[in-house]
Amino acid sequence: MQPSGVLNFLFGRPLATSEERAEHIGPIAGIPIFGLDALSSAAYGPEAALTLLIPLGLGGVRYIVPVSAAIVVLLTIVFFSYRQTIEAYPHGGGSYTVATENLGANAGLLAAAALMIDYILTAAVGISAGVGALISAVPSLQPHTLQLCLGVLFLLTIINMRGVHDTGLAFMIPTYLFAGTLLIVIGVGAWDVVHAAGHPHPMTPLPAIPTASAAIGWWLMLKVFSSGCTAMTGVEAVSNGVMAFRDPTRKNAKITLTIIIVLLAILLLGIAWLCRFYGVAATSPDGPGYESVLSMLTRAVMGHGWFYYLTIGSVLLVLALSANTAFADFPRLTRAIAINNYLPHVFLLRGRRLLYSWGIYVLVALTAVLLVVFRGVTDRLIPLYAIGAFLAFTLSQAGMVMHWKRKGRAPFKIFVNGLGALATGITAIVVLVAKFVEGAWITALLVALMIVLMRAVHRHYKRVARETALNRPIVPAEVTEPIVIVPVDRWSRITEKALSFALSMSNDIRCLHVQTSEETDDICTDWEKNVAAPLRAAGKCVPKLETLQSPYRYVLQPMVDYILEVERASKFHKVCVLVPELVVLHWWENLLHNRRADMLKVILLLRGNRRIVVINIPWYLERS
Repeated sequence: MQPSGVLNFLFGRPLATSEERAEHIGPIAGIPIFGLDALSSAAYGPEAALTLLIPLGLGGVRYIVPVSAAIVVLLTIVFFSYRQTIEAYPHGGGSYTVATENLGANAGLLAAAALMIDYILTAAVGISAGVGALISAVPSLQPHTLQLCLGVLFLLTIINMRGVHDTGLAFMIPTYLFAGTLLIVIGVGAWDVVHAAGHPHPMTPLPAIPTASAAIGWWLMLKVFSSGCTAMTGVEAVSNGVMAFRDPTRKNAKITLTIIIVLLAILLLGIAWLCRFYGVAATSPDGPGYESVLSMLTRAVMGHGWFYYLTIGSVLLVLALSANTAFADFPRLTRAIAINNYLPHVFLLRGRRLLYSWGIYVLVALTAVLLVVFRGVTDRLIPLYAIGAFLAFTLSQAGMVMHWKRKGRAPFKIFVNGLGALATGITAIVVLVAKFVEGAWITALLVALMIVLMRAVHRHYKRVARETALNRPIVPAEVTEPIVIVPVDRWSRITEKALSFALSMSNDIRCLHVQTSEETDDICTDWEKNVAAPLRAAGKCVPKLETLQSPYRYVLQPMVDYILEVERASKFHKVCVLVPELVVLHWWENLLHNRRADMLKVILLLRGNRRIVVINIPWYLERS
């Protein structure tokens, strides 16, 4: 199979720009693409909170319902806030765009840094949580946690490189299977709770809840709330990707956001409520006999039959695939930042499937680094999580308040977004304080470093624009023939090709030869016969042969010194260096030849200036 055939098989055929409309999606495909992160967080958000409640014993399980209710209230506020963001920014109004336009560049950079880090963590946490669910069902796989995480990351990369439309189709079945099976578990469990007067009997025995070893306190509850708030990450994804929806874009984006939030609220409250009545408590992830909360709850309600394995399988799939939200939004975010010159312009390039491919490459690389550093363990990543999301929520909603103020006559909308900014701002502070020692300081430091990096990129682009800008027409007097310098080692077809090209460019040609004490083939003896006499007889310009002596056998350094000296001596002329180069048929044949041509080009690139031009003169070996 040809390389192009392999690419088409893995990533799909290349898409023309005119085919972009066919890549747009509706709410059915939008839910798996933009909602996987939010929906899957129902699998690890309650567990993260219950894990911190382990020291409270059975009493700790009772607190999960009010904690989850508080999270759902906050989720509802954010939901109404983002519906207004979609209405106001139909071309994609993520936190970066909203904050930049309404609060200024500094707020925009803060939102951008927070969101980029959050998306990288989203990918890492989603994959590690999915592999954690698999290990919960098959404990013998625990030694291979990291390898499984990297394998899932590779699979996600392949799927996402096929484009938005194909990704939505691929993730549709796992997403709806996950939501459907958990809704059935919640429905059956609620029926049993009601008919058992609040005392349902688990279908299979549950682990014994340890005796309480600590008392409830405000600090512990703040930490529990902050861990549970990881269930809200990914809510912003729809507002970032509004332009991915087909017409009417606003309506389809709002429908998608509504379905995602309603499903997430039902899952969070349902899981918390059933854990309370069935007495399901978290087990220590690092301890023997670890089992996820969803695994225990499912077998308590449905038993340990085929439905249990179907549910856990869907949980595993969706958790592992939840990183797709980062794949969908991270490239769009980096593109928006690069448009404003705060990230390299390579993020603006669209790949063969109409994707901003460099955003995906960078996301994959950084996610892999994070998984390797934390060995793919979810609980080690959770303390870094959610801070970026809530910081972005806050800046986005504060920006929307300023947006509506400028529009005027929108007091209700100002109130909704203002309430959202206040609620998420307080939550961001709570999360940062509660998790600071556990690792949140790393996220805060990374946000600051990202802002410094983006400012440095912006300064570079401003400098380039300033130094390359030209507001006058070309000056004919400055259009002169260049001084052409041709490095030569011996008389050959390669040298002849370079000289022929030089003669078509200028009448000031200098052939540069470095002579060492070990040289056996002297070009100087043949110069008159092979070059000077034929050109003189034809009435052509005769190049000047410059011979440099090198007693220490250096070749490149004398050449570079000579070229720089010629440039300094010439006030107006450009210096054009033609570099003859042999191009071999096979990569391994490069090992049989010196690479002085490549080294000369690199040195001139590093030490040259605006008046030095380097041109490749390749000579290709023919196939026998």
